[in-house]
Amino acid sequence: MLLHTFCHIPGLGEKTEAKLWKEGITTWNEALINPDLGKILPSSLYQTTLFYLDKSWEKLEKGEVSFFDHLLPACEKWRLFPQFRESTVFLDIETTGLRPPDDALTVVTLYDGNRIRTYINGLNLEDFIKDIMDYQIIVTFNGKKFDLPFIEKYFGVRLPQAHLDLRFLLRSLGYRGGLKACEQAIGIRRGILKGIDGYGAVLLWQRYLEGCPEALETLIAYNVADTVNLEKLAVFAYNQKLKNLPFIQSPLPEPRKKILAPYHPRPEIIREITLERLRSPSNLV
Repeated sequence: MLLHTFCHIPGLGEKTEAKLWKEGITTWNEALINPDLGKILPSSLYQTTLFYLDKSWEKLEKGEVSFFDHLLPACEKWRLFPQFRESTVFLDIETTGLRPPDDALTVVTLYDGNRIRTYINGLNLEDFIKDIMDYQIIVTFNGKKFDLPFIEKYFGVRLPQAHLDLRFLLRSLGYRGGLKACEQAIGIRRGILKGIDGYGAVLLWQRYLEGCPEALETLIAYNVADTVNLEKLAVFAYNQKLKNLPFIQSPLPEPRKKILAPYHPRPEIIREITLERLRSPSNLV
């Protein structure tokens, strides 16, 4: 989809982009060779468009995501996926609360479509910042407001990657609510983990600190499920966006039906946490 994009060119908005598409100019190359481009665009924008299209090819060949990330409107950054899918990672975190540094990161998962990497406070959490730098795009759900600010404040760093927040992308398609609600709306089922939420994750961490290793494994399994499901949501949202285009684009194939995660939730722990969750309602999500 990125090769069909013109709204990253300064001064060329979505209305002008739609006008180019309507005129049959639907790719960068078509724009560069079309002799009528100068008639369609205002003269002040014509040379700018040629310059940025040449620059776009140059940056794409070098794999410089940041060039497009800085120029694309926030609501259109979905267009970077899947052009840079090989350098994209899905991320989700668990914490003891909402306010770092008083609250702590407990578990973080990274998933790039092939490999699952988990980071646990007190074990290997310090490796996370090094490993996240392997990627150019981070995909989250509500990460703009929670995950990324929490990480940056907790570690005292600035994450330089492009960021795609599925919460707002899905909202633009009419899907509202939290991660689990969006999953359910498109047919993703949680199975045994259905009863766990953000507050349940806090309780699992507390149970682990009290000496229950099964609680930690259940917490990690929950966090991994949150993260892996982001790929399914991203592919779904991308394909839905394609349906609104005036030209045909091939949809992305569905991600693998089942990811073999090395962590297994414990039913007895989930039952205990669910009961405790019901007795102690919280605003944590």
